[in-house]
Amino acid sequence: MKRLKELAKKNYSVKMADSVIAKFPELTDKWQYDYGVVFKGMEYIYENTSDEKYFEYIKKNIDSFVDENGNIKKYSKDEYNIDHINNGKAILFLYRKTGEEKYKKAAQLLRDQLKTHPRTVEGGFWHKKIYPHQMWLDGIYMGSPFYAEYATLIGKDEAEEIFDDVAKQVILCAKHTKDPVTGLHFHGWDESRQQKWANKITGCSPNFWGRALGWFAMAIVDVLDFLPQDHQSRETILAIFRQLIDAVLKYQDPETGVWYQVVNFIGRNGNYPEASASCMFAYALAKGIEKGYLDSSYIKALERAYEGIIYRFVEEDENGLLNLNGVCMVAGLGGNPYRDGSYEYYISEPIKTNDLKGVGAFLKASAWIERLFK
Repeated sequence: MKRLKELAKKNYSVKMADSVIAKFPELTDKWQYDYGVVFKGMEYIYENTSDEKYFEYIKKNIDSFVDENGNIKKYSKDEYNIDHINNGKAILFLYRKTGEEKYKKAAQLLRDQLKTHPRTVEGGFWHKKIYPHQMWLDGIYMGSPFYAEYATLIGKDEAEEIFDDVAKQVILCAKHTKDPVTGLHFHGWDESRQQKWANKITGCSPNFWGRALGWFAMAIVDVLDFLPQDHQSRETILAIFRQLIDAVLKYQDPETGVWYQVVNFIGRNGNYPEASASCMFAYALAKGIEKGYLDSSYIKALERAYEGIIYRFVEEDENGLLNLNGVCMVAGLGGNPYRDGSYEYYISEPIKTNDLKGVGAFLKASAWIERLFK
């Protein structure tokens, strides 16, 4: 724990946040989910430091999309893309801080998407309209924490209905994607079993992609912020979280302390330590420990993970700004060209420096590790 405390004192969250502001002053070109991961990290750093520049960074960028009537530029509800809900977390943050009506209206617009978003037979949100009958681990992070937080800001009757729906999303996704052998969760599940990547019996995709598992871990620990203490499914969701963390820890690389792109194939030819998944697991561990969902025995794994992240992926450039190396740029299932979910597919996607999905996860992890020692 001593080494973790020393790293926490170095305030990597602030250094990386300042580097992001310098390198990416405007995240305004598209309404895309990775910006929302960065904004969430900035929100935590603002709470830690009370430095207004982090608040202003979120506000300036979100205000480029949200007009005075609460319309969101470059967003289309009719696409029914669950990824497009993620930036709503920043909108809710701004509404809580400012009370401005435009943010409430914009949040309601995203809530309206979920009212009519297509679902599986049991009621799980499809990942996208263009990916019918499918739930992906990623989608739980994109939709559920926003949905749960939104419920805390509205009337009791609708809130109860939403909390039940949020719990249903997590539980359904966990049930259908969990591998009984490893305890890990497959990236996606197709209830129709029509996709070429889908197992004809289970409907699951064939591999355990690190970042998908990371999205799922972050989603659950974030949903628990808002799900009422007395909700009938809270203990079930806590159990899913603990089981997921225990399964993931079995595949923490003993040498580096981080996780590989395809989690269960450490050292296999072509596989590599991947930064975004490692940061997401570190965040889930740090927040889980801080909130009391995980006991202090997990600190050792967190220490090894964060040390590995700092020494393996983080570097300082000639201007004193931080970079995050080793981030898988993107991975998905299906589409065109077709992504088959094979091992070979996951290791073939480009690896990038400062991909914002990884950077945002690093901000979140660092902010919560620093909270552990406040």
